[in-house]
Formats: sequence, C-alpha cells, structure tokens
Amino acid sequence: MSATRRDFLRTVGASGAALAASDLVASLVAQSPKGRVLESRFKGLADIALTEARRLGCSYGDVRFTRNLNDSVAVRDRIVGGGGGFGGGGGGGGGFGGGGGRNESAGFGVRVLHSGVWGFSSSPIVTEDQIRTIAREAVDIARASAMAKRFDVSLTPTPAHQTYWATPITTDPFTIALDDKIALLLGINEQLLKTKGVFRTQSMIAQDYEWKYFASSEGSYIEQESWRVAPSFTCMARAGSKVKSRTFTVPARTGGYEVVTGGRMMENADRIAAEAVEHAMAPSVAAGLKDIVMTPSHSMLTIHEIIGHPTELDRILGYEANYAGTSFIKLEDVGKLKYGSPMFNVTADRTIGGGLCTVGYDDDGVKTQAWPIVREGVLVGLQTNRETARFVGETESRGCTFASSWRNYPFLRMPNVHVEPGPDSAPSADEIIADTRDGILIDGRGSYSIDQQRYNGQFGGDAFWEIKNGKKVRMVADVTYNAITTDFYGNLDAISNKGSWEMHGTTGDAKGQPVQINHISHGAPWMRVRKVMIGAAYL
Repeated sequence: MSATRRDFLRTVGASGAALAASDLVASLVAQSPKGRVLESRFKGLADIALTEARRLGCSYGDVRFTRNLNDSVAVRDRIVGGGGGFGGGGGGGGGFGGGGGRNESAGFGVRVLHSGVWGFSSSPIVTEDQIRTIAREAVDIARASAMAKRFDVSLTPTPAHQTYWATPITTDPFTIALDDKIALLLGINEQLLKTKGVFRTQSMIAQDYEWKYFASSEGSYIEQESWRVAPSFTCMARAGSKVKSRTFTVPARTGGYEVVTGGRMMENADRIAAEAVEHAMAPSVAAGLKDIVMTPSHSMLTIHEIIGHPTELDRILGYEANYAGTSFIKLEDVGKLKYGSPMFNVTADRTIGGGLCTVGYDDDGVKTQAWPIVREGVLVGLQTNRETARFVGETESRGCTFASSWRNYPFLRMPNVHVEPGPDSAPSADEIIADTRDGILIDGRGSYSIDQQRYNGQFGGDAFWEIKNGKKVRMVADVTYNAITTDFYGNLDAISNKGSWEMHGTTGDAKGQPVQINHISHGAPWMRVRKVMIGAAYL
C-alpha cells in the first residue's frame, strides 16, 4: 500500500533528509495524478501554507512548488565538455544550461500580503513543519517591511483557475542518450573543420525543464510543465593575422528534442564554415550613414534591448533601477509617443507556440495573453502584472509575473515581444535587398551597449554584407550601428511580409538583485532602416 503524504514526509525527516530536495519533489510529483490538480499531493502541502497565511492575518498569499532540471553538453573541436549553457545560472537551478552539465533543484516559495506590503521566503526542505515556518517567516518580513511603505500594494482581480498546462513536445529531450548528442556535435565539428582556414569549432545543446505547482488564497491551483531547447554551433577562421567567427543558432524554443533534429545544423555546417573564412578575409566597413537591412535573427537583439526592456512598467515606475536602469518612457506617453514609422507594429505574447516565454499562467496565477505594444508607430501598451496594472488605469494584469526558481521572489518579467510582418502585399526579403542602393545586411546577434534608459544604443551582429545597387556584393567586417530608439524605428521604411517572419530567442535575460534569468523569444520580419550611422565604434 502506498504511503500517505504525512507518512512519506515523516520518513524523509527521520532519515535525516537523505533525499535531495529535487528527488523528494520528483517523488511527490510521481505520486500525484498528472493534470488532476485538486488530487495532487501538492494541494495539501499548498493548503498548509495558505492556511497559515490566513491565520496570521494576510490579505493574500500564494505558494509555488518548483522543480528545475537543466542540462547542456558542448564539444570544442574534438573535446567533449559540460557546455556553457545560455544565460548562466538562475539561482537555485532556474538558469538554462547554466554552468554546464546537469543541474537539478527543487523547493518552494511563499509570498504574502500583510500590512499592505509583500513578504516572501523560500526553502528547499519540503516538509509540513518547514512550510509553516516559511509562511510565518514571509509574514514577519512583510511586517518589518511595512515600516517603510509609501502605499499599500493593490492587486487587480483575476479569476481562480484549477488547471494543468504543458509545453507541447514530441520527444522529451532528457530521454535522449548523452552519447547520441555527443555524436551529433562531434559530427558537426568534424564537418566544420574540413573547410580550410577554420581552426576552432564549438557546438552545443542546452535544454531546460521546469515543473511548477502554484496555489493562491483566491482559489487557484495550477500545475505546469515547460521544456526549452537551444542548439547552436560556432566556428572561427583565420586569414593572415585576422580572426573572425560565424555562429549558426537554431532558434531556441519551448519544445522537445525535435528542436534539435529539425534544426538543420549539419546541413548548414559547410555554409557557416565558408562564411567564417570569408568574414576573416573581409575588409572593415567604411564608416558613415547607410541603410541597414536586418534579418530576423539580428532584429531579435535590438527588439529585446530598445523595445522589450523600456516597455517594462516596473522600469518606467522606477521599481527596477539597479540592474540595467529604468526607461525613457513616461506613463503619459502611452497613446501618444511616436515609437516608429506607421508600418511599425509590436505585440507582446505569452501564448505563441514555441516562444521561450510561453506558458499557460504566470506566477500570479494569471492566464497568459497577447496584447499590442505599438500600433502604426504609436506606443499603445506596456508590460504589466497584478501589482502594476492599476498605474496605467488597467483593470487586469497582462500576466508578466515570473520567478527564475523556487527560491526567487516573482516580479515583472518581459514576455515574448514581436515586430509584426507587413501585409501580404509587402515586399519579400529579396525585394527589400533589390530596392536598397547603399546599405549593409546584418545577420545574427553580436555586441551591444545601451544607456541606462534604453534610449541610446550601439549594436553589432554576427555577419555582414555590403549591398550596392540592389545586390549583395561582398562580406564586410567590424560593423556596428548607433540607434536612438525612436529615431531608429522612425526611419523604418521597409518591412517584409509574413513569409519571411521568424522567431528567435535569447536565453540569458538578467534582471533584478539578486539576479534572475528569463528566457524570451522575439519574432520579426526582415526590416530596412534608412540613414543609420555605421562603423563609428571602429573610427
């Protein structure tokens, strides 16, 4: 006969907590019927925290039980390593491939509203007594914080949900043998090294899994599972004394191992190797005003830095200022600020298939959604959660609360942010190039630098081609461009149709102190921006 939850936890305590927290949580998950959230063993554990919060006079409380697994493997030339992952560690296992190799972590966090302010505490020890202790600790923290409050926290309403959500996957990436992954990566490197001039290669697969059970004093009980996968490879080439690299990144996505098998890495190895050699032989770009044509894999970085971050409402309010600054946007700019040309339309979306930030419900228990940020060049919306929505006069959250792991406090994080394609009558990518007289085509992500209000930035890319009289004539090197946000997108004068729209991801978005890591996708068509200062960083 299977043990009761109380017997199971008592046994663990009596054995000196011999099981690691991740194993304990995994065992409790295995004993719970998947998707039947009100029958889960975690409902009883959650109710302990919520009951204690009510007993202590909290106006609201929630608890998140979380288990994170992340794994990465990298091959440099013919040497197998653990992989560097993307984005580093997330504090308690929330990072995506952080640190290389396999990492596991599990625990729970309790958040309460008491005396008009938040209190939060967390622990990896998932026992009934510890849950009560952590709930009391969260209340004590709220009481202490209330001495410095300026106003009471007010949450917008949200319906209660009792539901289960999971990333659609075909093959669980954690079931794929390590030897099979290594064989694939070694094969890619061997193919890259066949190209004369290539002297260094690295290929990698990073994968992440998160299981979460959320419960609130308002009646929500939500179980979610998410998988993310990020494969890529890079090669470096030498021509004389000059060394350059070229990277092929399969768009990181929520999904299973099919992200790897469908990523066409081997099929692109020869092209990427040849472009690395060409890049090493390429002349530096001539500095000056030029038009730039951006592929979706490049636009991703610019979208992230000068659209995604400045439209986070906590930055605008000054809640977030000590990590990467605030925002040039003011509350009164919504509905008025000209963010770009009339063809510029931006959407925030936590529901799109494959998006790294796509989930069913956020860490406030709010059902996720899509909503407009910019329409016809005008700023019309911001990123909000239950705590901040009222500051822009909205009566519901946009579902942007997230924490990297069980140990972290959940706060406002960026959703997937996309630039919409043009209509069917819009030009294709090739037609945009054919219509460009003097420009630079930029592919992939590179270096970037941005001021503390996300207004004045400088960006690079992974590969660059000169465009003359409608033709790609040669590769060039050392390309950067300057971008004052509203002026930059104000000069957007060509945008491709949905046939060339692609979604790319970044898996290391850091925010907050202590730092938390978020994973986001940014979709875009091909875009052309006129009269941009090119190459100033190398003058």
